[in-house]
Amino acid sequence: MADLTGATWRKSTRSSDSGNCVQVADDISGVVGVRDSRDVADPALAFTPDTWRTFVAVVKTDALS
Repeated sequence: MADLTGATWRKSTRSSDSGNCVQVADDISGVVGVRDSRDVADPALAFTPDTWRTFVAVVKTDALS
C-alpha cells in the first residue's frame, strides 16, 4: 500500500458543493492517490502516474464521444 501521508488532496473545480466526488493527490513521488471525498478516512486507491494518465485520457476521449 502506498504511503499517502502528507498528500495534498484536490477535487475538480466542476464538482458540486454536495461533496459527491473523488479527490486526487498527485504530489507524492511515484504515486497518484484517489479517494472518496465523502469518506476521506477510508483507504485511498493508489495508481502509478502512467496508469493514472492513461485512465484520464480514456475518460476524456469517451466524454467527447
